[in-house]
Amino acid sequence: MEDFTAEQMEALHERLLSVKAELEAQLSDNRADSKPVDLDLPIGRISRIDAIQQQKMAQAQRRGQEVRLGQLKVALQNFGQDEYGYCRSCEEAISFERLLARPESPFCVDCKNQIESRRR
Repeated sequence: MEDFTAEQMEALHERLLSVKAELEAQLSDNRADSKPVDLDLPIGRISRIDAIQQQKMAQAQRRGQEVRLGQLKVALQNFGQDEYGYCRSCEEAISFERLLARPESPFCVDCKNQIESRRR
């Protein structure tokens, strides 16, 4: 990719690997939090409702993390094929700052904003 220096590309690759490792560790740690609540536990009704709510929030967070992990894996594949860093919509280079913040980003800021505005 000619838009970034070798140092920037190395920084982006390290960021991809770092975020991927963090997410994998979080998913491993959060596995117990998203298990079903044991309804036979001798706790009160309010405590059980609270436990179920926490379980649902942990499951939702886990799904989000799994989606992001999948996006990171795709970004790493694209990195290996010199396709990383280009917007899937307009095919222009995504800014270095955006990729540092969200290394799995498949869209530039302008295209992402257009996509989001269509969803509203």
